[in-house]
Amino acid sequence: MEKQRKGIALSPLISDGMVLQRHSPVRIWGTVAPFGKVNVTFLGKEYQAEANKSGKWEILLENLNPGGPHEMRIESADTVKMIKDILIGDVWVLGGQSNMQIPVSRTLDLFEDEVSGAECSQIRKFSVPQMYDFHGPVDELCDGNWVSVTPETVYDFSAIGYFFAQNIYDTYKVPIGLIHTAIGGTPAEAWISEPTLLKFDRFKELLTLCKDDNYVNGVKQKEETRNNTWYHELFETDPGLNGDTLWYKEEFNDTDWKDIDIPTSFRGTELETHRGSVWFRKEFYASEDMVGENAKLYLGTIIDGDDTYLNGEKVGSTGYQYPPRRYKLSEGILKPGKNVLTVRVILTENVGAFITDMPYKLKTDRGEISLSGPWRYKLGAVMRALPPTTFFQYMPSGVYNNMIYPLRKYSIQGVLWYQGESNTGNPEDYKELFEAVIKDWRANWGLGDIPFLYVQLANFCPWKQEPEVSGWAILRDKQRRALALPGTGMAVTIDVGQYNDLHPWNKKTVAERLAFWARNMIFNENLECSGPLYDHMESEGDQLRIYFTHIGSGLIAKGSDDKSVKTFSICGPDGNYVEANAIIEGDTVLVSSNEIIAPVGIRYAWADNPEGANLYNKEGFPASPFSAHIES
Repeated sequence: MEKQRKGIALSPLISDGMVLQRHSPVRIWGTVAPFGKVNVTFLGKEYQAEANKSGKWEILLENLNPGGPHEMRIESADTVKMIKDILIGDVWVLGGQSNMQIPVSRTLDLFEDEVSGAECSQIRKFSVPQMYDFHGPVDELCDGNWVSVTPETVYDFSAIGYFFAQNIYDTYKVPIGLIHTAIGGTPAEAWISEPTLLKFDRFKELLTLCKDDNYVNGVKQKEETRNNTWYHELFETDPGLNGDTLWYKEEFNDTDWKDIDIPTSFRGTELETHRGSVWFRKEFYASEDMVGENAKLYLGTIIDGDDTYLNGEKVGSTGYQYPPRRYKLSEGILKPGKNVLTVRVILTENVGAFITDMPYKLKTDRGEISLSGPWRYKLGAVMRALPPTTFFQYMPSGVYNNMIYPLRKYSIQGVLWYQGESNTGNPEDYKELFEAVIKDWRANWGLGDIPFLYVQLANFCPWKQEPEVSGWAILRDKQRRALALPGTGMAVTIDVGQYNDLHPWNKKTVAERLAFWARNMIFNENLECSGPLYDHMESEGDQLRIYFTHIGSGLIAKGSDDKSVKTFSICGPDGNYVEANAIIEGDTVLVSSNEIIAPVGIRYAWADNPEGANLYNKEGFPASPFSAHIES
């Protein structure tokens, strides 16, 4: 016999500190005993609900004006719950992969002074637990709570979410709630419902396979065992950790080690094929007045992992290649005079590197010391490459079922989305996938064509030599074409990326460009919110005239004195593109090449890292990359 349910159970979303969506139907829901009665009191009004036979109930609040804090009383026959510190404002869902997930703490090279001491009770986040389920939509979240911006919590906020919320709140003083769902590495298909994905043939087999718990658990167990064995062997066979004198000790004699200049890629060196560990050491000298508080090591980014020691003390460790190495030093570790820095680089599967054009230095309040230049190195453990791990959160529909569907009852203003990097290897159907995300999410909330504001991929090409076929350029154009859906807005970011970092640091500019779209859509400001977007073209003999929307107060060729626009290319009927001359004429761009007599195709900024792209409007927004063709 089923045990009688007692008390009121609420979604984790319905909790202290929640932000409710203004001027929208707002549902409050939960469970009690079957057919139990529930009274809700909020803003001086009382609402009654009767649970169904499963104990589920809900009430509807309407016409909520921004403000707060407020309290809500929820009462059943045997329980009273008080929800405190409730704000009414705008609620945004943060979706996508790592560039939306990246926290404020990863942007401190640019914004440390700006975010230090940040405090705003009117900006709050709710982090959805990162879970997946392949058996179908999950009714309710398992956990989570609302957190306000404080000097301690701000560093864990999504950087784009925080800077977006700050911009909107500073402008309108409307409370902002952020529901964080982004997960690094996830492709678009992970965020789409199964019924929708079944329209794409390439996912059907994988959808079926992931429903087999024995398969999923077997892969996870096998790979966990393999990874544990690999790292155990790495440790046991590393001479730097098992000899008479440990290689990270200050007194260790490294005179027989080889020389190397850092930063550098290991490609083209004896280290290119090495997997396991490599040890690097550098001596530097610090003056007496530099030693004190607030010392930090900047070690760029390192492929793959690292353990870092200063004067024999471990000061930092990072397990994978993407995070910037920024290691704060405890007082007393940095010494006046000679210091010895040791970095044990762990190479799992990639060609190793200390990424170039990154900061390598020691910085204190009284100066900095460059750590670039000559180092010494020696091979440590020699291992086989560690095969990639299967991340099931990347698989189709899993995180949609467990992270998006459970949010369906919580009213929101819109979605902020930054994703696409994980689809650049297969970009041809990204427009269809991305439109499926937008339509699925809108259907999930049932609030109509809520704003869906997204980031076009930034510039990135760490190998410097552009690939013959640019998956990044193709995907950017698919993103641009998705603007055909109503209620969408796209922030172009080809000028704020970093060629050598998948996660560009300048998240504030990205957030502000999203905020311009929101200010137009939500607050009806008459602001230019985008750079020039391709509209159409006309053939003029051996030239093509390109027309744009979002011209603003005029087109400019940034950094050019003669209105010459770079990175245009055109092709004839053979489809072979060549570099083109392009000049701004009024609100259009005229494009031609001496090599093409009858141009029919055009591209702009068509590269992973389109260096030199300089078409902007006078408001300072860059033009979107695009590709277009005159139909015969």
